[in-house]
Amino acid sequence: MQTTKLSIVILFALLLTGCGQQGEKIFNGKDLNNWNLVVENNAVPGEEVFSVKEGVISIKGNPFGYMYTNEKFSNFTLTLEYRWPEEASNSGVFILIEEPDNPFPKGIECQLMAGNAGDFVLLNGADLNEYSLPEGVTKRPKFPIIPKQQLSSEKPTGEWNKMKITVVNGAISVYVNDILQNQATSTVKEGYIGLQSEGNEVEFRNLVIY
Repeated sequence: MQTTKLSIVILFALLLTGCGQQGEKIFNGKDLNNWNLVVENNAVPGEEVFSVKEGVISIKGNPFGYMYTNEKFSNFTLTLEYRWPEEASNSGVFILIEEPDNPFPKGIECQLMAGNAGDFVLLNGADLNEYSLPEGVTKRPKFPIIPKQQLSSEKPTGEWNKMKITVVNGAISVYVNDILQNQATSTVKEGYIGLQSEGNEVEFRNLVIY
């Protein structure tokens, strides 16, 4: 019953986003003036990790950190493209960020780690209603995970992947290259959006929110 209700909410969201709404580009293609940059322990200036090259956001992956929007968002659909320019690695799209922090915000990560794109990772005490401790485990892990529901739908290194994330009244759905990979619900309904630096270089483009 819970899964059916969640699917109905997500279907309603998709109908809304298909009714001629004009998307808002949350990356202007030129600079990161409307983003905040976080680097672990402030090891280097954020501009050394996060930059813009020919209309594409380039994130080095090392040092660890993330960039997040100036504005909070609720009831939205976010579409974007990402790729590994040289080596498949690790990154994530953060949503429903309640509290920006260093090095991890309190929020939900939509995983981009190669082979696991679509997992949910619960950061810095964030929670999802569908998460429960694995059988035999009595202590909550530092980074709890709700695994993706399908086999990997990612493209090879160097090719652009499409991700779509829909949030409606805390109900979250994640698509990777048009394949529904995960669904869950949160009591948090509003938050910042972020992009992670972890591992090797990753690129993002065409970030649009509806």
